[in-house]
Amino acid sequence: MMRQVVLDTETTGLDWQKGHRIIEIGCVELVNRRKTDRTYHQYLNPERAIDEAAQEVHGLSGEDLADKPLFADIADDFLDFVGDAELIIHNAEFDVGFLDNELRTVELTARQLAESNTILDTLILARQIHPGQRNSLDALCRRYTVDNSRRDLHGALLDARLLADVYLAMTGGQATLLLDAADGAASQHRPKGRQRVDRSGLDLVVVDATDEELRQHEVQLDLLDNASPAGALWRRLKS
Repeated sequence: MMRQVVLDTETTGLDWQKGHRIIEIGCVELVNRRKTDRTYHQYLNPERAIDEAAQEVHGLSGEDLADKPLFADIADDFLDFVGDAELIIHNAEFDVGFLDNELRTVELTARQLAESNTILDTLILARQIHPGQRNSLDALCRRYTVDNSRRDLHGALLDARLLADVYLAMTGGQATLLLDAADGAASQHRPKGRQRVDRSGLDLVVVDATDEELRQHEVQLDLLDNASPAGALWRRLKS
């Protein structure tokens, strides 16, 4: 079983080294590249003021969070949910920096996500696939026709859900789902056993791939190798 956790956070500001804290965590579980019904979502009291610019992004105020738990109160539950899963994060350096700082603050130094979990940064992946283009989450939603119409403000769980859909589409997951559905419908009418196709009388035209097309194919396989612990299936079939 391949387990991944798509993760996002909201914070009081841009830099944990200047004392900023996490105010919201959202996680979505993927198992074998399919979303399950398991999520993790928590608002947090940061015990400090929220920058005005940050509040304009996520809409959360100090009053909204005054009765929420501290990170120390939920740290164990959060780590239990994450487990040893591969983490899928957009601009991972930002979120992991904040999370590891929170773990240090509550003296859970034995667990630093940057060291204990494999991390896939979808921003880096998107820049490799779409060089020179905008690769924000909103831009990727538009590119891969993921509905983000509810995203008037940033929210950790909402953004994690959107990122899960974008990640699966970007790495071929949507095609897999469509093929699975088609295969399930077709199997009801499929003859049993191996069938021989009569190709007599067919004038088949074989068009060889160009060198550039072959190069681009290898680039896509490299991306799939990086995106999945199991690697690209096509390369395993060829070996």
